[in-house]
Amino acid sequence: MVETYPMLSFTPEALGPRDAYRLLISVLVPRPIAWVSSLGAQGSRNLAPFSFFGGVGNYPPTIMISIGQRRGRPKDTLHNIQETGEFVVHIVDEALAPAMNLTSGEYGYEVDEFELAQLATAPSLTVRPPRLAAAPVALECKLSQLIPVEDTTYTMVLGRVLHFHVRAGLLRPNGLVDADLLRPVARLGGDEYA
Repeated sequence: MVETYPMLSFTPEALGPRDAYRLLISVLVPRPIAWVSSLGAQGSRNLAPFSFFGGVGNYPPTIMISIGQRRGRPKDTLHNIQETGEFVVHIVDEALAPAMNLTSGEYGYEVDEFELAQLATAPSLTVRPPRLAAAPVALECKLSQLIPVEDTTYTMVLGRVLHFHVRAGLLRPNGLVDADLLRPVARLGGDEYA
């Protein structure tokens, strides 16, 4: 028989927004990180990580990123996706974790996080935003749907994967990526990563 334990119970209202968020992100672990590159209509580049991210469907391959607001305004990534309908999602490995963390800061729209973190780019093949040259995996995406999440400041972005880029040597003969070689970084609670 499986042992049972005493439980603590909370409602989101009793916790309040900050504590409910902290509890949620510490129990939904590990969360993969979508490191998203996007371009504004005028060509301004943005690179930012999001840990409310996951797969939605397999064919056509569709992913989801949930993007909140910053100071009551849409984050630059959402603004750019709304303008252009294109973005690239990168999977973060251990080598890229410090640069990814640097790009998570609160910067003005005019700041180019690629330059800030000194990251080289590579051209995408089917969308305008550039890829990170050092990323082990990149997914070129076209916006398929924006869904405001009711009673929150979040917008769910659904994107169709148009092109997969996978570093040579990561694919097994069966077509699956070797996670031991990929060494992906995932978000835990607070500033903790796995």
